[in-house]
Amino acid sequence: MRFRTLAVAACALLTLATGVYAQAFRSFVVKDIRVEGLQRTEPGTVFSYLPVKVGETMTAEKAQQALRALFATGFFRDVRLEVENDVLVVLVDERPAIAQVDFIGVKDFDSDTVKRIMRDVGLAEGRTFDRSVLDGAEQELKRQYLTRGRYAAEVQTTVTPLERNRVGISIAVTENDIAKIRAINIVGARAFRESELLALFVLRTPGWLTWYTKLDQYSKPKLSADLETLKSFYLDRGYIDFNIESTQVSITPDKRDIYITVNIAEGEKYTVSEVRLDGQMLLPREELERMLRVKAGDVFSRQQLTESTKAITDRLGNEGYAFANANAIPQIDREKRSVAFAVVIDPGRRVYVRRINVAGNTRTRDEVVRREMRQLEGSYYDASKIQLSKSRIDRTQNFKDVNIETAPIADRADQIDVTFTVEEKPTGSLLIGGGYSSVDKVVVSGSISQANVFGSGKSIAVQVNSGKVNRAYGLSYVDPYFTVDGVSAGFDVYKRRVNASSLAVGAYSTDTLGGGLKLGYPLSETDAVNFGVIAENVKLGLFASSPLSYQNFVAQFGTSYTYGSGSVGWSRDRRDSAIRTTRGSLTTASLELAAGDLQYYRVNLNEQFFHPLGRTVTLALSADLGYVHGLSGKSVPFFKNFYTGGPTSVRGYRSFSLGQQDAGGNALGGTRKISGSAELLFPMPGAQQDKSLRLAGFLDFGQVYGANEKVSLGELRYSMGIALAWSSPFGPLKLSFAQPLNSKKGVDRVERLQFNFGSTF
Repeated sequence: MRFRTLAVAACALLTLATGVYAQAFRSFVVKDIRVEGLQRTEPGTVFSYLPVKVGETMTAEKAQQALRALFATGFFRDVRLEVENDVLVVLVDERPAIAQVDFIGVKDFDSDTVKRIMRDVGLAEGRTFDRSVLDGAEQELKRQYLTRGRYAAEVQTTVTPLERNRVGISIAVTENDIAKIRAINIVGARAFRESELLALFVLRTPGWLTWYTKLDQYSKPKLSADLETLKSFYLDRGYIDFNIESTQVSITPDKRDIYITVNIAEGEKYTVSEVRLDGQMLLPREELERMLRVKAGDVFSRQQLTESTKAITDRLGNEGYAFANANAIPQIDREKRSVAFAVVIDPGRRVYVRRINVAGNTRTRDEVVRREMRQLEGSYYDASKIQLSKSRIDRTQNFKDVNIETAPIADRADQIDVTFTVEEKPTGSLLIGGGYSSVDKVVVSGSISQANVFGSGKSIAVQVNSGKVNRAYGLSYVDPYFTVDGVSAGFDVYKRRVNASSLAVGAYSTDTLGGGLKLGYPLSETDAVNFGVIAENVKLGLFASSPLSYQNFVAQFGTSYTYGSGSVGWSRDRRDSAIRTTRGSLTTASLELAAGDLQYYRVNLNEQFFHPLGRTVTLALSADLGYVHGLSGKSVPFFKNFYTGGPTSVRGYRSFSLGQQDAGGNALGGTRKISGSAELLFPMPGAQQDKSLRLAGFLDFGQVYGANEKVSLGELRYSMGIALAWSSPFGPLKLSFAQPLNSKKGVDRVERLQFNFGSTF
């Protein structure tokens, strides 16, 4: 007979402090332990949580511990302890198990993502069902929809009991439309137009491109960044007292429209009355003063002040003072609306680099990273060499990102460790692609390449290209560090076919089989020379429509040529980035000399210059000059002539169409070339933060001149227009619309819209 129920022990949680329960409960020696009510849980699991074993004394305190421990497992909805003839009976009511979780109406997330979200909050098949966990999962799913702008999303859950103490859970979602930003208002702007200030914002109202950029969807981090941009805009124009007083974000009752209001106080514009240097100046004062970009009489600009202090600390960093600090202390005179600055310099201690560490390179060998470093262990810290090392590691194109961290040594105040942390990117690819261009029409291509073979930094590539005009098959290999001094070496083997019958030039075809060796030698951090030798066999084919000059060349020199050529080139690269350049220049010059069945020399000179005109606009200037001349009385092979016109040179004119023409109007190319362009590069309006989109306004010019023509700048062709470059999800797209400015009717072939598009699959 069960004469005492220890479920009363639950009351002990409330009465133990008064001692009432302690007097009512009688301790006893446990003769046996029995568990009742289990369906899935093993009895041993229950025994492991009990603080008493057979033969031990059961007390009120141990009863409380047992109840707490069993409830804490989450396996049971109810637990009771009873005593029958000194036998401890544990009665449990198990929670059901989750047999399945179904999702209905979820479109904005893939099924794996939703399951992962639910699993992270404790809701998954096979786990114990807990109503509080289900409620938490429902709230988390709603929160995930909020991050995607679906404020009107509705989530309903249904729990269905199943046999064997199991449940099925159905989560039905009504996603509804994404909430859009319908208006952004800036209240309090007087010095600048509201439209000018809103142009600074990344967030915006719906536009023709926001379906892709998603910038019309509210995001708290993006709004915070926009507000900081707004503040910087005012501080860079002298408004020291500028303040964002409040920001309101409201949503309509149907949760589909969002309105943002920003209240600002501009304050007054301040000028700089004085800038002086204080503190410990280890370098000549005159040199440091030249680094100050803000001068007395200028309108205050936080950006210029920051650049000034940064230039000073960077300069001290180059001398080994890794922790130098230049702090600008303002003295504001609000009556005169002026501000004076005392730039206090604290160089700290000069430090050495004890050790340089490389982290994050799981595949790439340490030496591939270390050989690009210009900072040496055991030498003075030099910030310029650290940054140069980072740039050189970037240029290997083996990594997505490179970060630098400096750590002081605990017991050595004059030493630091430098760690270069790299994030590797996939450097091997197997691609099969198709596309369309205004030159080659339909193109099929493929390649197998590995730019970092076995983590060595060496690259090897096999290329296949099939188009209406160009077909190519090739194998390339490059070792960028053939020697420890950075001398590069490589080779190329290729087979090419060019069919020019569909171009604007005279009809011909060439089949080329060749190979070559190449060698590069660095002269400095920015200058390099390269050498190359190639041997080729070229078979020339003509058509019935081929120009008379082509036929005369074949009559004199035949249709098969074996020759070799040597080349030497020089380059100077001072660009800040080889991928997305904003400043700097790139100069290349080359000379090629050919001997054998074909004898000629060719000279090329190319110059590119980049200069930032603002935070997002870059001026890009380029010029390309070329000259080719025959040797030993032989004329230049017409298929070695220069050609211009088209999307890669003078846009707005058909590809390769400029210059001399035959009687049929086909371009013959020339032995001299002049071309160039001036471009304004800027991000797509409404997508400033999207690096995959870029617009350019351009002015192109160019012309080629035959051997019997006089070079006349009056014959240059000009065009202007706008171009779009988009790394779309479907492949790279380049599109330009150009208006020729001085085309000759009946002579020049105009092609205003030109594009290239391709994709890989």
